[in-house]
Amino acid sequence: MTWAEMIQEQAKTLPVEQAREVLDFIGYLKTRQENQEWQNLIQAQNSTLEHVWGNPDDEVWNHV
Repeated sequence: MTWAEMIQEQAKTLPVEQAREVLDFIGYLKTRQENQEWQNLIQAQNSTLEHVWGNPDDEVWNHV
């Protein structure tokens, strides 16, 4: 039995209000995962572009 099937079996036994809470929590977990993926992408971009942004020749633009 897969995790999804086990969750489904347990969710079927819950009252409607608690089932809604479980669904809401699943949505929260998915959103948190997506946000983490974006943070990972931003960190990768920052490290890649650090040599461009940290260029001493462009220091004048840091105060614009």
